[in-house]
Amino acid sequence: NLPDFRLRALALRNSVSMDMRVVVGKAMRRETPVFSREMRYVVFRPYWVVPASIVRHQIIPALKRDRNYLVKHRYEVTTHNGRVITSGAISNAVLAQLQTGKLTVRQKPGAKNALGLVKLMFPNEHQVYLHSTPSTELFSRARRDFSHGCIRVQQPAALAAWALRNNPGWTLERVEQAMHSGHDNVTVNLAQRIPVFIIYGTALASGNA
Repeated sequence: NLPDFRLRALALRNSVSMDMRVVVGKAMRRETPVFSREMRYVVFRPYWVVPASIVRHQIIPALKRDRNYLVKHRYEVTTHNGRVITSGAISNAVLAQLQTGKLTVRQKPGAKNALGLVKLMFPNEHQVYLHSTPSTELFSRARRDFSHGCIRVQQPAALAAWALRNNPGWTLERVEQAMHSGHDNVTVNLAQRIPVFIIYGTALASGNA
């Protein structure tokens, strides 16, 4: 629920199985849209494919100031089908292709990746999903609209284990292992899809109301 910056995982009879803080899109500029889809899979240690608007307005200006910006922040330049062009210093030719949109940028997996160590995917035209984050200090804020539209979750391991509860063997311990010491960019399809509702509710009724 966007205005109270919280995620609730519901059991079959709509009792709350899990309740946690989230960070959502910036109000009035990059707000998270209201929609519903089905969660289909979880990705451990994901790459972050940088949105074109961030490449244009943040990455390219940074590269013009420092051609080693990619190295310092664990980025790499790729084609749009994922072939790596370089993860080192940027040449004029590569910078020109980035400026024209012929190439893109992604961040390598790891603890400092903008998506953290896991993302939960419900494919949609908004390119919005749930993910962990290295910026955990933001969860202590009362107002938590800081993202570019995606939703950062406070308890990513617990949520991933809950989403995978119908997949044999996917305990919380295994989820944490996959996040912290597993292979990069591993996708696990859910045995049972989960409806996801991103809503804007200014008043909520609890079971005790």
